[in-house]
Amino acid sequence: MTTEMQEIAITEDKPLLTGQPDAVKEAEIAARILLDQGQEHSIETPHGLLHVTVHGTGNTRRPAILTYHDVGMESKSCFSTFFKFEEMQEIVKNFTVVHVDAPGQEEGAAPYPLGYQYAAMDQLAEMIPAVLQYFNFRSVIGVGVGAGAYVLSRFTLSNPDSVEGLVLVNIDPNARGWMDWAAQKISTLTSSLTEQMLSHLFSQEETSANTELVQSHRERISKAPNLCNIELFWKSYNSRRDLNIDRNSTLKCPVMLVVGDQAPYEDAAVECNSKLDPTTTSFLKMADAGGMPQLTQPSKLTEAFKYFIQGMGYMASSCMTRLSRSRTTSLSSSYSIEGSRSRSRTLSQGSQGGNLPPSPSNTMEVSC
Repeated sequence: MTTEMQEIAITEDKPLLTGQPDAVKEAEIAARILLDQGQEHSIETPHGLLHVTVHGTGNTRRPAILTYHDVGMESKSCFSTFFKFEEMQEIVKNFTVVHVDAPGQEEGAAPYPLGYQYAAMDQLAEMIPAVLQYFNFRSVIGVGVGAGAYVLSRFTLSNPDSVEGLVLVNIDPNARGWMDWAAQKISTLTSSLTEQMLSHLFSQEETSANTELVQSHRERISKAPNLCNIELFWKSYNSRRDLNIDRNSTLKCPVMLVVGDQAPYEDAAVECNSKLDPTTTSFLKMADAGGMPQLTQPSKLTEAFKYFIQGMGYMASSCMTRLSRSRTTSLSSSYSIEGSRSRSRTLSQGSQGGNLPPSPSNTMEVSC
C-alpha cells in the first residue's frame, strides 16, 4: 500500500453528496451558512409556545438535526460556536438544523409573571412532537446539552420512531437524590443564581481560573432580562424524574455520549453509558474540554459527529480530517451500527488491508 490511508467507498441508497463542487461554489456555500441568521418560528404546543430557529433547506427526505440547549443558556449561546465552526459546514449544508429554545429562554424573551407555573421536564419533552409536525419532519437527529440532553432522551423514549440518533452532551439520567437536594438548598442560600448556573455549566477548574469563557457567561446570565425565566427552568431541571433506562429498557437509536474530563456531570455520563446498549452507543470523553466541549473543543466534536453521522449511513463520501489519521479504525468501529439500517457507509482505514471494521461488541471510550 503506497498511502497511509485507504478509503473504501460504498454507494448510499440515496447519497447526499453527488459530486465535488469547485472551490468557488464551496466558498459561496460556506459564506451563506455563516451569514444565515435562520428563520424564527413560534410554535403552539400542548404546554405553550416554543421559539424555534431553522437553518437550511427544509428538505424533509432526510432527518433534521434538532438541538436543545442547557439550562442557563439559549440556543445561540449553546450552539452557535459549534454549528458555525468551519469544518462543521460540511454537515450543516446537507441537513436542516432546528434549534429549539425552552419556553422563555430565547434571547429577548419577556419575563414570566410572578407565580407562573413552568413546564416540568416531561412536559418539555411532550412539546417536541409539535415541532416535527409543524415542519413535516419524519425524523430527527437530536443534539442536546445538559438539561437539553435529558429532554431529548425523554422525548426519544416516548417517540422512538421519530429519532434516528442522539448526541447527548453532559447527560444526567438520574433524578436528584437527597444529598443533591440538600446541597442544592445550601447553594441556593449561599450563592446567587448566576453562580449556580456557572457551577452547573463549567468545571471547578474553569470557574476557579475564571476563564474568559466563564467571565462572558457570567456577564450574560447576570444581565439577562429574563433571569426569572432561567430560574424557573433551573428549578424544573432539578425536579426531574429518573429516566429509568437500563440494558433492557433503553434508547433504541444510536447514541453518542459526550463529556469533558473534569466536567460537573462526568460521573453521571459514565453511569448513563453503562445503562445503554453497547452495540449502538459511543462514549467520547474529551480531554481539556471542561464543562462545555461544544464551545471549547468544536473541532474534535465535529470530527466525532461526522463519524456518528456516517454510522447512520449519511455523508458517505465525507472526507475525515484530524482524528481519521490517528484513530480511524477505533472510531469507525465505535460508531458502526449493527443491523437495521439499509444505507451503507464509507469508512477510511489505516494500513490494515482495507477490511470493514467489525461491529462493536461493547462501547468504546475515546479520550481525545
